[in-house]
Amino acid sequence: MATKSGSEDKPAEEQEWPAQMERRRWPREPSPEKEDRLDVPPALVPLRFSTQDLPPKEQFKAWRSHMAPLVDVHLPDERSSDDGFFAEQIGWRLGEILIVQQRAQAYSYVRDQAMLRSSPIDHWNVGVLRNGRAWTEVSRHVTETGPDEIFFRSLGYPYRGRITDSTTVLVFLPYELLAGDASLLQNANNVVLSGSLAELLISYINGLETNLSNLTAAEVPRIIRTIGDMVVACAASSTKLNNNQDQTMGPMERAHRYIHLNLHSDNLTPDVMCRALGISRTRLYQLFEANGGVLNYIRKRRLLQAYADLSNPSDNRPISQIAEAAGFDVAANFTRAFSHEFGLSPREIRKTAASEHPTGPVARATQRYGTTIGDWLTLGG
Repeated sequence: MATKSGSEDKPAEEQEWPAQMERRRWPREPSPEKEDRLDVPPALVPLRFSTQDLPPKEQFKAWRSHMAPLVDVHLPDERSSDDGFFAEQIGWRLGEILIVQQRAQAYSYVRDQAMLRSSPIDHWNVGVLRNGRAWTEVSRHVTETGPDEIFFRSLGYPYRGRITDSTTVLVFLPYELLAGDASLLQNANNVVLSGSLAELLISYINGLETNLSNLTAAEVPRIIRTIGDMVVACAASSTKLNNNQDQTMGPMERAHRYIHLNLHSDNLTPDVMCRALGISRTRLYQLFEANGGVLNYIRKRRLLQAYADLSNPSDNRPISQIAEAAGFDVAANFTRAFSHEFGLSPREIRKTAASEHPTGPVARATQRYGTTIGDWLTLGG
């Protein structure tokens, strides 16, 4: 288990960050070459969590509440919550992707089947350890991650593990973003990515992290596509067949996968889904409660697919045909729903796609975030 950090005789707020670890302040200083872009408003507003200003006895409790939607966290056996617990996260939403810069003292974590049954979170998770070590077990297979290594994990499966005092950059990608490669990614669950592709991904994340506070809205869609493509490529090079994962897959991931595979089917209804997934209608509605209901979720995924189709310069189908594929028999209804969702009409998106400056869905400025990492993950999608 991890060693204690700091002195037991000092209150937590007076303890220094462990000397063997790099002391970093988030966010990093912007690079000089960005100075000529100060007239462009930044696209990202950081989300923050820290225990630093809390009384020592309340620090770990706050951390546990913040992480509760994702994992159940525990202190190492030799530590007491009275000792205080330093943890800090800064989150950055790039469209559907969430990047989290994290510094924390040692803790253990569990995401079990009970949590999966009630959780709307089934994201893909990539993490780069700057320092510290982590051990994670999935289906009796333990992966160890060390400094400057990158791991890949599916949050649609149960896992458990522990991590020492550490600094980490975490990237969360929604299931739907990479749903087309879900089978490949599921087989790469809980591996340490390695090789030249992994090194390139780490370098890309490093450079992205440096410039998070300087990104513009026009850059976000391309960054999302690049991260997704690189993650899939790295996972493909590290894939190991695992025939036991379907048995432990969470119901939310199974539901998302079913919707993805049947997105344009006329029979994609709650009743059909319940029969296919072997769950009750009440359970299905509970799974999608955070998304405004299963029908609203399906509607949004179809609109996002329509957005992708309209943004593709090689897709020459009439807008009415794309609207019909999205489940809209009346073009006017499609235009109204699309404009409400994205703030631009289908024609405007198609016109933009023909130019050299592609755009992408941008989170609404009125979006409000809650206080847990679960809020950060689910309210931005």
